[in-house]
Formats: sequence, structure tokens, C-alpha cells
Amino acid sequence: MMEFDALTHKIIGCAMKVHRTLGSGFREVIYQRALAIELEKNGLSFSREMEMTIYYEDIEIGTRKVDFFVEKNVMVELKAVAKLEDAHLAQAINYLEAYNLPIGLLINFGARSLEFKRPYHTKHPLNKQNPKP
Repeated sequence: MMEFDALTHKIIGCAMKVHRTLGSGFREVIYQRALAIELEKNGLSFSREMEMTIYYEDIEIGTRKVDFFVEKNVMVELKAVAKLEDAHLAQAINYLEAYNLPIGLLINFGARSLEFKRPYHTKHPLNKQNPKP
């Protein structure tokens, strides 16, 4: 998703600054608050703890709060765990599909080095037009 590369890169940069400053070992909410400050300092618009509708075959079936929704395009899920697991990535992909979003970020502040993944929704129309290399 080349059109979102610059945006996801900027968000990851903000997360790296937070991780460099705080290190690992805090609860997720602490990283969430710090990342909100960094996103704002970098001029990114976002909603935090935004309640989003989950769809099943275009029918609303419930809601869930997403940690961040940046620039009305990128869902950002935060974790503060020792290591990202496949289940975390699967969960992020499920959210993208349920929210019908093209791309997201899964960021883990709990490891010694910042971990991140860029999950994307393979069936989203934008991803069908521009398949990932």
C-alpha cells in the first residue's frame, strides 16, 4: 500500500520516539497516552479509543474500540507484551476486515526493541488495485 507508506512510516517513527523515551515495562495505557502526544506533535490527526462498527457481510453486528485511528485511514493497535504472537497479528487482520480498512499497524512496546507489523486487508478494494509486492 504505497499510498499509506509515508503515513505508517511517520506513525512508526512516533512510536520509536516513545519507546526510546520510556523503554519497556509500562502498561499499554501509558504508551497510548505518550503516543497520542507524539502523534499530535507530528501534526497527525487521530481518534483515540474510537468506537468502530464491526460488520459481517455488510451488516452491523457490534462495536469495538480501536486504540488509534490515524488520518481516517490507519488503524493502530498497541500492545505491551514480551513478544508479539501470531494471535496478535491475526486479531489485527480480523479488525481490518471487520472495519473494512485497507491497512493497520500493530505496535508492541513491551519488548526490549520496539516491534511492529503492518497488517493489511487483502480483500479491500484499495489492496486489490495495488497488490503488495
